[in-house]
Amino acid sequence: MLAGSRPGVGKAATSRRLAPLCSPSPGKSKEAEIKRINKELANIRSKFKGDKALDGYSKKKYVCKLLFIFLLGHDIDFGHMEAVNLLSSNRYTEKQIGYLFISVLVNSNSELIRLINNAIKNDLASRNPTFMGLALHCIANVGSREMAEAFAGEVPKILVAGDTMDSVKQSAALCLLRLYRTSPDLVPMGDWTSRVVHLLNDQHLGVVTAATSLITTLAQKNPEEFKTSVSLAVSRLSRIVTSASTDLQDYTYYFVPAPWLSVKLLRLLQCYPPPEDPAVRGRLTECLETILNKAQEPPKSKKVQHSNAKNAVLFEAISLIIHHDSEPNLLVRACNQLGQFLQHRETNLRYLALESMCTLASSEFSHEAVKTHIDTVINALKTERDVSVRQRAVDLLYAMCDRSNAQQIVAEMLSYLETADYSIREEIVLKVAILAEKYAVDYAWYVDTILNLIRIAGDYVSEEVWYRVIQIVINRDDVQGYAAKTVFEALQAPACHENLVKVGGYILGEFGNLIAGDPRSSPLVQFNLLHSKFHLCSVPTRALLLSTYIKFVNLFPEVKPTIQDVLRGDSQLRNADVELQQRAVEYLRLSTVASTDILATVLEEMPPFPERESSILAKLKKKKGPSTVTDLEDTKRERSVDVNGGPEPAPASASSTPSPSADLLGLGAAPAAPTGPPPSSGGGLLVDVFSDSASAAAPLAPGSEDNFPQRAFPKHPRISAGGSEFVCKNNGVLFENQLLQIGLKSEFRQNLGRMFIFYGNKTSTQFLNFTPTPVPRCGLDSLTRTHLNLQTKPVDPTVDGGAQVQQVVNIECVSDFTEAPVLNIQFRYGGTFQNVSVQLPITLNKFFQPTEMSSQDFFQRWKQLSNPQQEVQNIFKAKHPMDTEITKAKIIGFGSALLEEVDPNPANFVGAGIIHTKTSQTGCLLRLEPNLQAQMYRLTLRTSKETVSQRLCELLSQQF
Repeated sequence: MLAGSRPGVGKAATSRRLAPLCSPSPGKSKEAEIKRINKELANIRSKFKGDKALDGYSKKKYVCKLLFIFLLGHDIDFGHMEAVNLLSSNRYTEKQIGYLFISVLVNSNSELIRLINNAIKNDLASRNPTFMGLALHCIANVGSREMAEAFAGEVPKILVAGDTMDSVKQSAALCLLRLYRTSPDLVPMGDWTSRVVHLLNDQHLGVVTAATSLITTLAQKNPEEFKTSVSLAVSRLSRIVTSASTDLQDYTYYFVPAPWLSVKLLRLLQCYPPPEDPAVRGRLTECLETILNKAQEPPKSKKVQHSNAKNAVLFEAISLIIHHDSEPNLLVRACNQLGQFLQHRETNLRYLALESMCTLASSEFSHEAVKTHIDTVINALKTERDVSVRQRAVDLLYAMCDRSNAQQIVAEMLSYLETADYSIREEIVLKVAILAEKYAVDYAWYVDTILNLIRIAGDYVSEEVWYRVIQIVINRDDVQGYAAKTVFEALQAPACHENLVKVGGYILGEFGNLIAGDPRSSPLVQFNLLHSKFHLCSVPTRALLLSTYIKFVNLFPEVKPTIQDVLRGDSQLRNADVELQQRAVEYLRLSTVASTDILATVLEEMPPFPERESSILAKLKKKKGPSTVTDLEDTKRERSVDVNGGPEPAPASASSTPSPSADLLGLGAAPAAPTGPPPSSGGGLLVDVFSDSASAAAPLAPGSEDNFPQRAFPKHPRISAGGSEFVCKNNGVLFENQLLQIGLKSEFRQNLGRMFIFYGNKTSTQFLNFTPTPVPRCGLDSLTRTHLNLQTKPVDPTVDGGAQVQQVVNIECVSDFTEAPVLNIQFRYGGTFQNVSVQLPITLNKFFQPTEMSSQDFFQRWKQLSNPQQEVQNIFKAKHPMDTEITKAKIIGFGSALLEEVDPNPANFVGAGIIHTKTSQTGCLLRLEPNLQAQMYRLTLRTSKETVSQRLCELLSQQF
């Protein structure tokens, strides 16, 4: 922000005078330089003290020398008053040097600050644009709280005054931005806020650029004050992207019209949801499509500056498309464009493409498109030289993973782990463990994966991971024998990692009897194998193995003497470690005096573990670092969507609530109190995919509450993410206003579901008596309760400013239903009672389970459901572009299986599934016939229950 000098005003003369000082003779020592500097300081000091009649030029020359000496690293303790005196000069060069000296050397506590402020006020009032510019630059460069107190009310007036010149408006906008960043509480919001928005229409693009930077920062804290900027920003952006490079010659950079302004406008639009006005929304969509189209055009220049400017606008446009997450066509196009960059020769472009695609993978509309690039991403993981690009490739594989590709992605991550950089190995281990658990349809595969993980990177496998293996093995009878056999074989390797010994000791101690019938794994062989590792392990692992030995005494009486000899040895009974000594003494005594029945009771098999507090997902979040995303979009950087529209793991924290452990999803059971963990030194168990945690989620961006009207919001406000948007997806932002943001993540299986509701306080003031309650819709009291059972957990009644709290809702579908429940939220904000009601997106299709069928079976069942009351048909006009891939994704997201090559007409879409309720199961067949010429659809549903057919037809018709 330093003011530039005007040409031809004493500049050459000043340079000549400074030349001897600025260009010391080569080869001089540091001592000689200090001697020269001290001599010059003494000369300047004598001039200031001895000659009271120094003219302005001499003052400027000596002040300039002092400034240069200071920049060389020497302390300056005089000359400040002379610099202040230069501010009253009418010569530009003298005033410029005075302001420059003050900006660099004068601190906010100086006694001269009042004189400086008076001089600045005089220049601001002079209406001389050159002097006003210098004064504004000085305010911004100093940027202290004292400056903000003195001029925060004056600068906005200059900015919006009708007679202010363009160059001064630019300086005023940037000066106000600096003051707002350093002291936001001192910049008053007033009438000028509505007027500054209209600077986006200014004819001078420099003013528009500066104003956009200011409005973007202000809008992040005061969105309501500046919401009118959306339409103006879209209008200005439209004019820029549709203009030729010759139309904006002064602001065209290597054939790209106003790239910096375009980027700033796109960032401003990311402060708001998609425009509600159809005209504005349509114009914005055209702008984004134009930017994507231009990216496909051949470059107009081979210079790197051209491609950098062009790509800067493109990536910011893609960021806006991702932020809005509402235009399937744009999301898919953005994904395809990023896919082209994955193999670009420029490393930075590959990095940015991988980073952006990680976020795209979290959208229901573009997840399938992202998955098409899996081979390219895997190749990048293997061949990239830059470790940061490889790390982004790992992130993208994690984000695009779902049930269809989980085994392939986990295998590639394990393969890469063997040669991965040490700095990212722990993060990869955590991600492999999370993916293996989430998509472990075959538990044998899960056990193999984790044991392989320990083998490859045992030093980076945290205790939380091997705890989880043990928990799943104990809770799953069908995998216990396989696990015992697998760990026994793994322990036979000459060198085993200590974590593998821990897993092997625990599992063989519990289930070694399942493989004891094989002579190759007899009880004595198992004991000798484990004991051969004993002396190589740390104290905690030895303690665990001693517990395994006493378990063997109960399981295998034939090895009791051998184990007693080990426990009786001096190395155990007289061990220097108290823990080991105590265990050896107690276990030896127990095996000696206890009867067989008592021993069996004390050492009985561990009961199934309930889920316990998660730490592995929180550990991954901590490893990734705090997110800079300011709303629920930040959780999308760590989750993706599976083929049925379910969310991926979200970062959890140590405050998570237990969930049932009957299976990996365990959606229906109630939590139980945790029991004792496997012997270890600490750590919690990995919670299921949906950990009841909010603290690990990134904080919401602070909202502005200072100017909110103190009133209650209407009982039924408009839901920002309309109900129909959640029919084919299970996560997103459900509601948002100035105070509160509500986000959802949910998972459904058969007739059970679990919904995680995140309540974000966008203000800096506490919410008191915060009470969210799902209630029946008006007039449906008993009826809704009959159809749906909802169990909720209370939340903390106090929500701190900028914080999030989470509520878990367990859902049971008793019978088919039409109306969804309402979430009623009551709280006190700033002494005023607030009541917000939103409809929970719990629709009948959430309990849809896909069913694969052959063509013959489909049409046979189709003919069986031929009664008029079993069929519902709807012919309707397409509301969205008729894209085949998007249609497939929506049908899958709806919950139905998409049956390929079943319908004789390949353009038609056929699906099948079963609606699960507690009282019944209703089979459903659907057929969607698109007519591209007429832009129409015909949707036909057949089920054995008329009400189910009607409701599913209504819900699915809304999606196209």
